[in-house]
Amino acid sequence: MSSLNPSQREAIRYLDGPLLVLAGAGSGKTRVITEKIAYLIESCGFSPGNIAAITFTNKAAKEMQERVNKLLADRPSNGLTISTFHALGVRILREEARSLGYKPNFSILDASDCFSIVSELAGSVDKAVIRKLQSLISSWKSALVSPDQAREDARNDTETLAVNAFDSYSATLRAYQAVDFDDLITLPVVLFEKHPEIREKWQNRLRYLLIDEYQDTNASQYRLLKLLAGPRAAFTAVGDDDQAIYGWRGADVENLRGLPRDYPRLKLIKLEQNYRSTVRILKAANALIAHNEKLFDKKLWSDLGHGDPITVSVCQDNEKEAEAVVMKLQAHRFEHRAAFRDYAILYRGNFQARALEQFLRNQRIPYLLSGGQSFFDKSEIKDLTAYLRLLANEDDDPAFIRAVSTPRRGVGASTLQALGTYAGERHLSLFAAAFEHGFEQRVQPRQLAPLREFCEFLNRLQARAGAEPAATLLADLLTAIAYEDWLNERDEERAARIKWGNVLEFCEWLGKKGQEEGKTLVDLTQTIALINLLDKNEADVDAVQLSTLHAAKGLEFRHVFLIGIEEGILPHREAQADGRIEEERRLMYVGITRAQRSLHLSYCERRKQGRETIHCEPSRFVSEMGSEDLRFSGSKSAAPADKAASSDRLTALKAMLARAR
Repeated sequence: MSSLNPSQREAIRYLDGPLLVLAGAGSGKTRVITEKIAYLIESCGFSPGNIAAITFTNKAAKEMQERVNKLLADRPSNGLTISTFHALGVRILREEARSLGYKPNFSILDASDCFSIVSELAGSVDKAVIRKLQSLISSWKSALVSPDQAREDARNDTETLAVNAFDSYSATLRAYQAVDFDDLITLPVVLFEKHPEIREKWQNRLRYLLIDEYQDTNASQYRLLKLLAGPRAAFTAVGDDDQAIYGWRGADVENLRGLPRDYPRLKLIKLEQNYRSTVRILKAANALIAHNEKLFDKKLWSDLGHGDPITVSVCQDNEKEAEAVVMKLQAHRFEHRAAFRDYAILYRGNFQARALEQFLRNQRIPYLLSGGQSFFDKSEIKDLTAYLRLLANEDDDPAFIRAVSTPRRGVGASTLQALGTYAGERHLSLFAAAFEHGFEQRVQPRQLAPLREFCEFLNRLQARAGAEPAATLLADLLTAIAYEDWLNERDEERAARIKWGNVLEFCEWLGKKGQEEGKTLVDLTQTIALINLLDKNEADVDAVQLSTLHAAKGLEFRHVFLIGIEEGILPHREAQADGRIEEERRLMYVGITRAQRSLHLSYCERRKQGRETIHCEPSRFVSEMGSEDLRFSGSKSAAPADKAASSDRLTALKAMLARAR
């Protein structure tokens, strides 16, 4: 521990009760968590199986696991739990499913599966309406609001429509022996509150908890942690109220405020030394966030040197802004002999990336777009892979539900509910239950016929899949389900054409892979989760990172460009209308503190929106950063000499770049 600072060492060694580590940006919080896990095992005699570290993303959990493995190189860590909240929820539910009336191999439905259910229950095909209803149902579940309470609180027609769907939605999922993403947290809460003996079993199993990004917990996650911690309250919560930026998805920064109330013996340790950024960057971040009401006082500091001034470029419009940012990035990279991966361009909304991409391509600058949809996440590819998954395993219930209803094959929701209820009672898969004599007695012949026809169709495909070429079988499958016709009926012409093109590309790729590797469709399908058309390790790609501010949280870059820092964009106009300025300020703070060595801001005087051009005001956050370390260029108020010098410098750098090509 000799390389740790005193606050980090204290946080690692403290075991006398519940602990809150207030960890500022870049203060080494992940190291504190991983070193504490090693300390608990090596110095305190904890069994790895009695420790759980819980975080929010698979990426964070993976990084934590890798670090712990290095620290415990000579000791076994079998049984140690390092996972996301949802992965822990799955583990609890798989083990305790029968206590809640579920079979252990219950299905987990993704958002697109649930979209279809909500659409049918609401009797609407308007995608925007369905997404809004899904969002409302999700927020109620995350906040542990019952359907009755939601009905009482409904304020408008949309919320009333969502409430009407809410009750039926929950019943439908249960009938399908399925859960959604929110259930992975809310159902363990229900389980522990209804079954004290199960709660005590898990409290005794997970005797020490370490929780990352505590400020991002919502009501159900907070309740789950309280139930797991129990009266022993042996936990370390690590969080930062200044980086609470997920209120829009149910996270509640008040959970940090609630800790001292719920745990009077709570110890507070602050990590204020920043190991990432220069003094100037931290000074601006501290000045900005000081405008928020503070839950806990803290001030980041650094011994990494004063650093370069923060530049602020004022641009005529968004096209000029994109061009200026790309040219400035190119010039800065040339001047500092940096790699493309050292740079990130961050923005409030994805719409801001379009112009940037155009200029980056023009300059032949490689870039990665964070949050871009994976080919395998496209709905049309998921539709087809549902059929392929069933060829490999007919007991795959989520795949069964998706395939039987996409396209619709005459099997209605009431038939599927009856099938799900019967399968749950008999602890069978939906596919197996469809062939049971007992199920025949529960539905009308007109309901049973299309369901059996679908299952027999799958059986015929399975019989062929082990022997025939993948390309042949895929072509026959698409013809048999008339998928192209279904797309044309469901989507606008252009969207249907794009989706059908993606399906053909996928089939061609699978067919070619099967031919080259001598594999049948079953062979290919069994490893489909590991196949990715975009298979690359982004960390190894030398490219500029384009990302929203929300997606950039937890990351760091040597040089950061923050663009579109304008009123209406950051802070966002909807956040202003809803009184969420403090969360927007925290979002700006997160953006600033991603930067290690240099930070460059920009905003527009005018912005093109469709056919309109609107006048823009600089974000209030620029002035709140303080003017001492900011260097402005391009504005009407800038001194002529400064503008001329800036122009001359840019011209000279362009000439250097031209010679270097």
